[in-house]
Parts: sequence; structure tokens; C-alpha cells
Amino acid sequence: MDQIHPDVERILFSEHDLKACVARMGQQITQDYAGQSLFVVSVLRGAAIFMADLVREIKLPLEMDYMAVSSYGDGVKTSGVVRVLKDLTDDIKGRHVLIVEDVLDSGLTLRYLMDHLALRDPASIAVATLLHKNVPNQADVNCRYIGFECPDEFIVGYGLDYAQRYRNLPYIGVLKPEIYSSVEA
Repeated sequence: MDQIHPDVERILFSEHDLKACVARMGQQITQDYAGQSLFVVSVLRGAAIFMADLVREIKLPLEMDYMAVSSYGDGVKTSGVVRVLKDLTDDIKGRHVLIVEDVLDSGLTLRYLMDHLALRDPASIAVATLLHKNVPNQADVNCRYIGFECPDEFIVGYGLDYAQRYRNLPYIGVLKPEIYSSVEA
């Protein structure tokens, strides 16, 4: 049983749930790209832990790179303005790109990233997201691989943060509203 952090209201996905999900996703990606190599892009910082676990489950030749893209700033809701803070270091022309994202919520950042990378002429672009939230007015993003459907709540753990905290929790849980509600006001 995962020990719950005092700022977490409840656990949505346990460490065991996450390991099983990542193994299943890695197996599917390995099957879908059999005989090919992948260029895997992690969206920093939230997806770094998920990507580290996922690539170990993908039994194909692959390369990894990282991008930092933000539409949140210091708030808890998207600003709607997307900025690339760190770009790829390698060329993706003619390569099969797999974007690894922690959570698809508004979809604005991921939609921007997909469009941005498509201009570089990759062979393909696919998305693997650990969590998919069904939220109103979500941008149109086709995620080829989805780990879990997730309620539209403030979640932390397994790379997901609030004010750069809680990323190291081994599970994904719902943050207690009193922790972040004073920021929203």
C-alpha cells in the first residue's frame, strides 16, 4: 500500500497501477513500430519520470530528447500562450517521433508542440500520454497511446507537480484544494 502524502486527498493511480500501465503501453508501442526506430521526445518536466519508465519497456532502437514547453507560467490554469523554453537538440527529419506527455488537459501545449514539430518533416508524429482528462473546449489532439482516463481534478505525483513539489510521489493523487486554492483567487 502506498503511503499517502498529507497534502494528497486520495490516490487515483497507485505505483502498481502505473507500472502495469507503462508496461502495457511499452508493449503496444513495440508492436506498432516493429522493425523501426523511434525518436522519443519528453515534454519537461512532468513527463520525464513517465518517459524514463516507458522507454525501458519499448524493445526497439530509440533515441531520446527533451523539450520544455509552457502555457502555465506560475499559475494553476493555462495562460493560453505557449512558449518553447528548450527545443530539441537533434534533427527529426524523416524520423518516427513519439511525443511522451504526462497529462492531456487543455491540449493547447500539446497541439502547439505537434504543429511545431510537424514543420520539421518527420516521417510520423504520435503521442503517448499517461493521463487524458476530458475537459471542456479541449484542443483537438489525437493521442495514439493513452494510459488512463483521468478526472478533471488537480493531480500530483509521478512527475506531476504543484509549484515544483510532489513530482517524486510514486503514485498519482488528487491534491487537497486548500493547498492550491489561495493561488487561484
